Amino acid sequence: MTQTTPIFPPDPATLKQIHLVLFFTQNMSLLAWEKGGGFHREVALYRALLPHLGSITFVTYGDKRDLAFASRLPGITLICNRWKLPLPWYQRYLTWMAPPLRKTGAVFKTNQMRGSDIPAALARKLSQRFLSRSGFSFSFTMKQREGREAPATQQALELEKRVFEQADRIVVTTALMKTMIINDHGIDPQKITRIPNYVDTDLFAPNPTREPSTKRLIFIGRLEAEKNLFNLIKGLGGLDLECWLVGAGTLKEKLQQAAQQGGVTCRFLGSQPHEALPKLLNSATALILPSLYEGHPKTLLEAMACGLPVIGGDIPAIREIITHGENGLLTGLEVSDIHQSVQQLFSQPDLQTKLGNQARRYALDHLSLPLIVQQELALLAEMSP
Repeated sequence: MTQTTPIFPPDPATLKQIHLVLFFTQNMSLLAWEKGGGFHREVALYRALLPHLGSITFVTYGDKRDLAFASRLPGITLICNRWKLPLPWYQRYLTWMAPPLRKTGAVFKTNQMRGSDIPAALARKLSQRFLSRSGFSFSFTMKQREGREAPATQQALELEKRVFEQADRIVVTTALMKTMIINDHGIDPQKITRIPNYVDTDLFAPNPTREPSTKRLIFIGRLEAEKNLFNLIKGLGGLDLECWLVGAGTLKEKLQQAAQQGGVTCRFLGSQPHEALPKLLNSATALILPSLYEGHPKTLLEAMACGLPVIGGDIPAIREIITHGENGLLTGLEVSDIHQSVQQLFSQPDLQTKLGNQARRYALDHLSLPLIVQQELALLAEMSP
């Protein structure tokens, strides 16, 4: 597990001179966050940062419907493509007609890599500071999906190199990502800061009155190939338990067929609002995430914050979070590995209790929102002119 470096509070007066401008991932909107169930999760950090900073602005790619969220984001300025302009024209509007972007002391921050060249170019044109943030490695994901030499992978690598070289600072969520950026692009390590994804540990917390099922395994995530769900379903064959799968994706029907053919009891609950996840987690015995690759998986972190024992795929990103046998179990990715890990956990109530308690402690010590807010503020203070 990666240890957290103590953060010393920055000067409040310095922070009040900072105007943070968050650029959404290209084509993403507040409305899309809402429909995907992630609105609360995405905005919680910025609600917490707002009292400390001079101002916060969201730049989205949504149309005028995004303005309806203003009442839910008091104090945060919203800029959206209300006229549905073509992207080049929207960029021109942002450059010349959006006053929040021209404030002295602005820091332009990206939410993910895709489309991050737009705020990079705007920051350079408007002489503002530029903070490149990536929750996962865009190029690594493309390598896994398309192959190292695929055009899409090469474009992702080129985008990363261009953006990272222009950035004043870079934020990543894992030590592995930092290493990949250094190796792939030759970026100065001093320029890169690791700030993990946060968890609202008040919302995601053990329910003291809960009576969780003793035979329910839960998965939360996209129903796509990288989540290794066919092996999960096959691995549950012959075990006396049910599996709830929360999320949407292109493989839903095929996964339903696989469960039926294998005699595995599965419930497909579809996408759920973020606020509904704690109740679902607290109703389960354990969460499993047997992915082939991950960034810094929020659903795993949120399950741990709920005090749920977790099983994660034995891959580099998850090994940064789970110490096997201490705050969770690591499992191989093959059918037999998954079967053995689930059987081990479900047959040992004492192990469930131990892992759940240590998982909660890990979340409080490393991932709580107040802790991540302090790390974000410290970095912004370092970027002040």
